Amino acid sequence: MSVTSADGAPGDSTGRARYAVIGAPVEHSLSPILHTSFAAATGEALEYRLLPAPVDGFRPTAAAFFRAGGRGLNVTLPFKPEAAAWVDSLDEAAAAAEAVNTVAADSAGRLHGYNTDGAGLVQDLTVNLGWPIDGARVLLLGAGGSARGVLRPLLAAGVAELVVANRTPARAEDLARLDPRVRGVALEAARGPFDVVLNSTSASIAGVGALVAADCVHGARCYDLLYAPGDTAFMDWCRRRGARAVSDGFGMLIEQAAEAFAIWRGLRPKTGALLSDRDALFAAQEAIRQSKPSAVPGGTGAAGRDRLDGGDADEMHNEPSA
Repeated sequence: MSVTSADGAPGDSTGRARYAVIGAPVEHSLSPILHTSFAAATGEALEYRLLPAPVDGFRPTAAAFFRAGGRGLNVTLPFKPEAAAWVDSLDEAAAAAEAVNTVAADSAGRLHGYNTDGAGLVQDLTVNLGWPIDGARVLLLGAGGSARGVLRPLLAAGVAELVVANRTPARAEDLARLDPRVRGVALEAARGPFDVVLNSTSASIAGVGALVAADCVHGARCYDLLYAPGDTAFMDWCRRRGARAVSDGFGMLIEQAAEAFAIWRGLRPKTGALLSDRDALFAAQEAIRQSKPSAVPGGTGAAGRDRLDGGDADEMHNEPSA
């Protein structure tokens, strides 16, 4: 869907390009803090705000934002699949995931959809954590939108074998058809050893860490795409089952945001400062959560948890993919 602002181009008459994150809920998102920090570090003049929308109101809310001069949106739950169907074009990652987390308007008002989750994950794994994945045997838990979004970037990074394990094996087998290096199995059928185990389900939110047999994680590097101030349930379970290393998806959150910023502004910000400021970011998120102002489009309220932003509801909780 192409949209054009009142003056014929998607921009802001004040000279500050306007961006936002849209979701339901969206008020606990760290995205405004991240992108404001990126803008300050790169000298880019922009405004980044929250854009709450009703669960059934993504399209009119997003369209109004772009008609008013908005330049780009980040998209979080539950709107990623709808955004993919709404934009005028999709990049390869978004098409494969059938989900969009970044929308950019061009000078003609056409809207382009991207999925930066996979690029953010690979950057966090290989650069920030230094985990080798070229030639690795990888287990990917879950077969929802987050799994789809990261699968092709993982293969492009040189993964030798990718086993997708899901509660309903048919969904994992669907992903296996995308590449001969991918195999789909039921969760209970997965068997180690693996070099890297990636959890794309939201099981940790429910306090569930034990998703597969212990031999899958013993000696492996284990990564939960969700993030939290402390260990997630999956990280804790893996650590106690002899994992070589564990991490949550905080670094993926930062890196996928940097990828989105690069799409919009043409330069990729450095992420080291934010990665090292983890505690301060979680403190800021908690302060927003405690403030509880009203959720008004374009405001800075707090009423929910931003879950992109690293996790996927997947079939573990019978919710739509994120």
